[in-house]
Amino acid sequence: MLSLNNIEVIYNDVVLVLKGLSLEVPEGRIVAVLGSNGAGKSTTLKAISGLLKPENGEVTDGEIRFLDQPIHKKDAAAIVRMGIFQVMEGRRVFEHLTVEENLRAGAYTRGIGGFAQDLELVYNYFPRLKERRNQTAGFLSGGEQQMLAIGRALMARPRLIMLDEPSLGLAPLLVEEIFRIIKRINKEQGTTILLVEQNARLALDAADHAYIMENGRIVLDGSPADLKDNADVREFYLGLNEVGGRKSYREVKHYKRRKRWLS
Repeated sequence: MLSLNNIEVIYNDVVLVLKGLSLEVPEGRIVAVLGSNGAGKSTTLKAISGLLKPENGEVTDGEIRFLDQPIHKKDAAAIVRMGIFQVMEGRRVFEHLTVEENLRAGAYTRGIGGFAQDLELVYNYFPRLKERRNQTAGFLSGGEQQMLAIGRALMARPRLIMLDEPSLGLAPLLVEEIFRIIKRINKEQGTTILLVEQNARLALDAADHAYIMENGRIVLDGSPADLKDNADVREFYLGLNEVGGRKSYREVKHYKRRKRWLS
């Protein structure tokens, strides 16, 4: 459904962020991209959704294809109309609008037909939003705003939803709830999901396939089961040592990586 082939992204004509990155997102699957801060995960999503230009970035090499059409030269509005919707890091809801007005905004690109039916679908996944449908979005909790951002994406009837750090800044119980709903949406609606996340455990539990990024490159990919069994992934992303014990953040941070994947 979506493929990135040897993508390079440069900011301000000098800063090379993505360095020959390639990945595949099959239709109907959940694909996770894991990596630390600065790995290039958010830049990857912006390259797909056409949001590089406002930040002085551009795809300078390679190709991005969606439904077998090149999209890396299209603008963001055209990409949304093709069926790709990005849920930005930090939620980015319209704070001065009500919950329902935010959801109505999500349906803008595909017209007004079926609005009430789609609204009930969103409320089915997120009952809290129905309870707060007339409340100003800026007064919602962080978890409720994340639910609203995902619900707004659903209103566009997307073929592909891209989620940028949906767990960021949320309490663990809320994160677990949101990830359960993400898996339900994928299973029940058949919506393809590209998930960028630092919480490796949750991402690997949700995904059908996962990629690991470092310094603008894919350094490892595979099934979640295979990645969970990889010693380096366990060490650096799950915080476990070779016998399965939990390591401290300081131990993981200062441990000299073998980086077999880069050899």
